[in-house]
Amino acid sequence: MRSFIFNIAYWSLSGVYAIVCALLALLPGRWALMHGIRSYSRATVILMRVICGIKVEVRGTPPKNQPVVIAAKHQSWGDGIVMMAKTGDVNFVCGDHMLKFPLIGWVLTRCGAIVVNTQGGEKAAQSLKDGMARSQGEGAPRPILIYPEGHLTEVGTGMRYRSGAWRMSHQLDRPVVPVATNLGQCWPQQKWSKFKGTAVIEFLEPMQPSADRDAFLAKLERDVEAKSRALEAEFAHQHQALHCVDNNESRAEACI
Repeated sequence: MRSFIFNIAYWSLSGVYAIVCALLALLPGRWALMHGIRSYSRATVILMRVICGIKVEVRGTPPKNQPVVIAAKHQSWGDGIVMMAKTGDVNFVCGDHMLKFPLIGWVLTRCGAIVVNTQGGEKAAQSLKDGMARSQGEGAPRPILIYPEGHLTEVGTGMRYRSGAWRMSHQLDRPVVPVATNLGQCWPQQKWSKFKGTAVIEFLEPMQPSADRDAFLAKLERDVEAKSRALEAEFAHQHQALHCVDNNESRAEACI
């Protein structure tokens, strides 16, 4: 029932904010539009907590208003929403499939998003290059959020990390901040069901730009995936303990 109520509330909120942000996009500059997007993100995080019992915990230091590349694990539709709520004015890389949603294409263009061709190859590389050039010309630098896997993944799994994060770090001369998460255990991919618990977003130690693409991507993937597995194990342990309490286990050892 909680999932049903949340999804009705979430999609209703999304529809309202799509219209509001499309109107804000008519105003000069990005300030009003980004304020609207962050307001939507924060409202969604509140719905997650109040309706579904999903608490978002941030570990590490979110790089607000810093010229860095945020390379994050992607296992939930809510990943970008939570990240926008916790990192302030952030630019982001997204696939061109997002343009199919009504009004979204206009909003993405006005907020300066880097829209990448999802077919890969030369078209994807060129769209990323164009987006980076546009981002450099914005004036005050802001973090750029990218999901190196390029797709949503199931909890406990991962995909080969693509070169986009390294390319931006190398060409823009920006550190990369890896981000691990277990949000998919509360909000699995794009699924209807939501599950109560603490979703952790953990910002890891920054990685400095490197000319060695393969070594850089290997370390990024290793660090993010290892920490995400640890967060998933922590979540599972907590739920095992809660299950024991809910079922009135008489012996504490049963929860260990």
